[in-house]
Amino acid sequence: MDQSIFAPLKAAGLTSLKLQYDWRTDRHRLYAAKEWDADLDFAQYNRSFHVESLLTSNAVYLGHEQVLALYAEHGLADYLDEVLELLRGGKHFGIEVYYHEGRDIRFMCHQHSRRQGLMNKRHATLAGGIRRHPLEERELDVIIDGLNLGRAMSFKNIAADLDFGGCKTTVQMDPLNLDDLEALGFLSFALDHCRTMTGPDMNFPTAMSDVINAHFSKSFTSGPASPLGETGKPTAYGTYLALKEAVRFEEGTDTLTGKTVAVMGLGAVGWSMAEYLLDGGARVVVSDIDEARAADFLAGHPGRAVESVPVGAIMDIEADVFCPCAIGGILDEDTIRRIQFRYVFGPANNQLKATTQDEEIRLADLLAERGILFQTEWWHNTAGVMCGAEEYLHGAAANTADLMAKVERIVPAKTRANLTQAKELGITPTENAYRTCVDTIYQR
Repeated sequence: MDQSIFAPLKAAGLTSLKLQYDWRTDRHRLYAAKEWDADLDFAQYNRSFHVESLLTSNAVYLGHEQVLALYAEHGLADYLDEVLELLRGGKHFGIEVYYHEGRDIRFMCHQHSRRQGLMNKRHATLAGGIRRHPLEERELDVIIDGLNLGRAMSFKNIAADLDFGGCKTTVQMDPLNLDDLEALGFLSFALDHCRTMTGPDMNFPTAMSDVINAHFSKSFTSGPASPLGETGKPTAYGTYLALKEAVRFEEGTDTLTGKTVAVMGLGAVGWSMAEYLLDGGARVVVSDIDEARAADFLAGHPGRAVESVPVGAIMDIEADVFCPCAIGGILDEDTIRRIQFRYVFGPANNQLKATTQDEEIRLADLLAERGILFQTEWWHNTAGVMCGAEEYLHGAAANTADLMAKVERIVPAKTRANLTQAKELGITPTENAYRTCVDTIYQR
């Protein structure tokens, strides 16, 4: 924990930290505190205490200058400055931090903007997934990942017509045991503190939502018992509709018959995406880091126009469409120069290997120069967050028919509008999507 914002908290017996940035004044505000006693039983959250409860008789509160002094005392002033500069660079609202020392659970809610969620008449003003990172992973990489995804969630919620701001929660901890109500209660408490609703993401089991819903909070969605199920299929469906709209925009018809689509990743989203593409008449080439997964897909679709290649070869095949459905950061200068696709349209997050908005726009320009139609994924992979919002807003009354109707109404129309406006302005669809969202979020 040497290079960690949690190290001074642990040393000083503190539980909480807030790092905030005001883009209007270009000033940071820092706050740290001891807000509960070490023996607090989080398994009793929302039973014997609530998120608003006073949880210690020995509270400690540190203001801005005291926090700076604390980090300087521990030799982490430069590291803190590096984190604060990340907030400035992305115009992020801030990072809300909670630490469970007994379990070494390091909770960070990376909050990009609340504007879209203000005045929505609900407890949650933010929406974004929660993912787990190993304790040994470099913390700064976790923070960069969380901030990038939080910014994308702000923009994704605008694209989905949802009145929530955007955030991403990252947690560094050991693998979660679903019988561990202490850990689950702490995660629920911390998330409710941040006024966000979420669904499990990378390295967290989706079943955690069902356990948390039963014991602690309704702010977690998309578990196996959800009335809408998990979010993979609707996310794929929305992206499929967006791709068809892109083809219509370029070619005057949305048919995929005769086209070859390269699908990278066969997780919950990629598997459904490949099935939609097959049903839409495309020839599909699939790949997955787990070659058995690709073999299972072929075995499950006998007689269909599908084949597989190793995951390392998928970006080098000749195809009409490249559909990333797995890890991000795959499109850099080198890969953009060598790929042979007409469209890059997929649901994977952070497809461009960039840490800033300007860098994403630059890489999108390189794709456009190669004649490749690309739209930043957060403008069309929105059905997952729409699914979570439907469950959060309507509970047991949420139903798949209403969700899919909303996806069909919003996603292709948003894609068509973005592509059309970008062409009129002579800029890429990615830059136009950013302009639209920036104009919405950063109103003075």
